[in-house]
Amino acid sequence: MKIRSTALVKGFRQSAPYVNTHRNKIMVVMLGGEAVADENFPHIISDLALLHNLGIKLVLIYGARPQINNILGKNQCITPYHKHVRITDEQALGYVMQAAGQLQLRITAQLSMNMSNTPMAGTNLRVVSGNFITAQPQGIDDGIDYCHSGKIRRIDTEGIKQSLDQGSIVLLGPIAGSVTGEPFNLLSEEVATQVSIKLNADKLIGFCSEQGVIDQNGNVLAELFPQQAEQILAEMNLESNQNPNEESGTHRFLRAAINACRSGVSRSHLVSYKVDGALVQELFSLDGIGTQIVQASAEQVRVACIDDIGGILDLIQPLEQAGILVRRSREQLEQELHQFTIIEKDGLIIGCAALYPYLSESMAEMACVAIHPEYRDGNRGLLLLKHLKSQAKSLGIQGLFAMTTQSLHWFREQGFEEVGVDSLPLQKQNLYNYQRKSKALMLCL
Repeated sequence: MKIRSTALVKGFRQSAPYVNTHRNKIMVVMLGGEAVADENFPHIISDLALLHNLGIKLVLIYGARPQINNILGKNQCITPYHKHVRITDEQALGYVMQAAGQLQLRITAQLSMNMSNTPMAGTNLRVVSGNFITAQPQGIDDGIDYCHSGKIRRIDTEGIKQSLDQGSIVLLGPIAGSVTGEPFNLLSEEVATQVSIKLNADKLIGFCSEQGVIDQNGNVLAELFPQQAEQILAEMNLESNQNPNEESGTHRFLRAAINACRSGVSRSHLVSYKVDGALVQELFSLDGIGTQIVQASAEQVRVACIDDIGGILDLIQPLEQAGILVRRSREQLEQELHQFTIIEKDGLIIGCAALYPYLSESMAEMACVAIHPEYRDGNRGLLLLKHLKSQAKSLGIQGLFAMTTQSLHWFREQGFEEVGVDSLPLQKQNLYNYQRKSKALMLCL
């Protein structure tokens, strides 16, 4: 009797490359006060412990905005904002320190949990907090005195790295001291941004109430360049016109991610604090679950336009002549151009793929996959697959299939499984070329 592998086994196997990739990398994690207050927070702590046990070096930056708002409200202490920064006077500072201190103790306690019946059994995490951040006053702007609201003056990167190298998790909050010994209230997103930049972190990770950045159709935007994120942030500010006191985690994270990406942090990830396991799914699966803000590069993935026809033909014609791709005339390509996704580098089209949907059967074909010979060493085929999967999902497609004569193993490596021709859409079955004998492979989305 043949026993099929379980979902757990498949998950372990598929995550192995990411385990190797992330090991010994520094990740800065923004824990907003909303995330800490959510009922799912113990699961987030368990996932952070898992990351640490897999060799990832973690710096946790916690914010306390809702907790601060709550304690200020109970004590009828009003703190106005100026340019998204709370004006922290002497009275408010005491309440801010109280809220931040309570939150630090709660997070530390959660990270110290070591009960045998919990996911953190046997972890024995060591958490380090200290004066790694030196603050200075914000000063006066437009005649407004920020009082005890401050900004970062210096970050002890060597001290943080030393703690990380010794196997500790570094926990930093929104309160820091100055060279004069005064405490100042900092923006947690600014702390996360500057720490990730100074440490040359591999990733900046944040949490929000949604799955990530959501478009107008309710779909998660899987990837954004900084300029795209900046435009979305501006639109969000215009639409909501909200009180800075109620700014969402998405707002604050996008500001942090834009600055971090433009200063050298290659990837920033935004996931939901309400979804159990969202952090693990984002970091250890091919598609992820949230939104990535990535550095703009010389390569661009986009939908093809009429000016791209010549470049696409130059790319696919050698493969057509070799019998690897089915021949397409220029007229046919013009008609189907809107279904093509291309990779462009410095004005040269170095990759392409097409998506042909069969909506009535909830299936789509990934076809005409071609990569320029000089660029086949990278993961550009994988990049095209990722974009086409995203397009297919937005159309409600449940099965993505491909026909191939020479790339069987590549598709199987990406999770496709060989199927019979009778598993394809009826229209595709009627067009099947039995002389060509292409293999059919299917990927469930």
